[in-house]
Amino acid sequence: MKIAILSPISWRTPPKKYGPWELVASVLTEGLVERGMDVTLFATSDSQTQAKLGSVCKIPLGESSASNAKVWECLHISHMMERAQEFDIIHNHFDFLPLTYSRLIETPMVTTIHGFSSSDILPVYKKYNKTTSYISISKSDQHRELSYQGCIHHGINPEEYTYSSKKENYLLSFGRIHPDKGTHLAIKIAKEAGLSLKIAGLIQDEEYFNDKIKPHIDSGEVLYAGNAGSVIRNKLLANAAALLHPIGFEEPFGLSVIEAMMSGTPVIAFNKGSMGELIVDGKTGYLVNDVAEAVQAIQRLSDILPENCHHHAIKNFHQDRMIDDYISIYRKILKSR
Repeated sequence: MKIAILSPISWRTPPKKYGPWELVASVLTEGLVERGMDVTLFATSDSQTQAKLGSVCKIPLGESSASNAKVWECLHISHMMERAQEFDIIHNHFDFLPLTYSRLIETPMVTTIHGFSSSDILPVYKKYNKTTSYISISKSDQHRELSYQGCIHHGINPEEYTYSSKKENYLLSFGRIHPDKGTHLAIKIAKEAGLSLKIAGLIQDEEYFNDKIKPHIDSGEVLYAGNAGSVIRNKLLANAAALLHPIGFEEPFGLSVIEAMMSGTPVIAFNKGSMGELIVDGKTGYLVNDVAEAVQAIQRLSDILPENCHHHAIKNFHQDRMIDDYISIYRKILKSR
C-alpha cells in the first residue's frame, strides 16, 4: 500500500516542542513505515522521518516571521496533489483546504478532522462529505451534519515518555497558553489548594499571558518553564502530583491528557468535550465542573494509583492501536472502490 501523509507546516514533523497535529501525523507515519507500508510524508524540509519526505517549505511557518503563510500552504498542498496518482491513499491532516482538490484527483482521501476552528469552515466539509472519508478524533467532536468512517482516538509512543510512581508536591498546567486552556484557572486552583504550580507551553495569546498569567509568576508558587521540549516535558509530566486541565471550550481531544496518564500522572479536568472519553473518573483522574470541585479533587489524589493511569493509557492510547485502526480504515476504503 502506497500512502501519502499530508502534515501541517506550522511546525516540524515531529514537532520540537508544540505541534499536536504534526505529532499525530509523525506517530502514524513512523508506525506505518514499521508495518512495511510505502509512505511519503509531506511536511517541512527539516522534518525527521523513516518515510520518504516530500517538501517545499524549508522553515516551519511557526518559526518564520514571513507574512506569506498562505502562499506556502498552497504550495505545500499542491505539491502533494500533483503527485496524487502515485498513491493508493492520501491521508490529510491539514484541515479543510486539501478537500478542495479532492474531486480533481482519483486517489481516495482520508481526512482526520483535528477539530473545527469555527463554524465558518463547515461548508467545505459539508460539500465534500459524500466524496471523501472523515475520521473524528473523539465522539464528542463529531458534527451532526457530517458522516464519518470512524472515530479514532490519538495514540502515542510510550517509549517517548517517562513513567514514575513517585510524585512531587506540585501541580502542572501543560499546553498552549490561551483562555481556552484555562491557564489562569489552573493558577487559581493551585493557590486555593495551597500547592505550587508549574506551567509549560506555547504562549499563543500574548495579551492573555501578560495580563492573566505573568503577574503570578515568581520563583516560588507559580513557575513558567517555557515552551518545553521533550526532556523538560517528560520530567514535568512524570513528577507532577496532577495535571490541571480546566478547559473553557469543548476540546476535541487533548494530547497532554494522555501524555500525563502515560507518565502515571492523574488528570483533573473540567468535564467538557472529549474529557469523558479520555479520563476514567476516580481511577485515572477526576472530571469536575468548576474551580471548587477541582480543589476538592486535589484532596483525593491519593486515591489515584499511578499504575492505573499508565495502564489505562497503554491500553487505550498506545500508538499501535491507533495505527491498526487507520490501516483498517484504509483497507475498507480501498476495498469499497
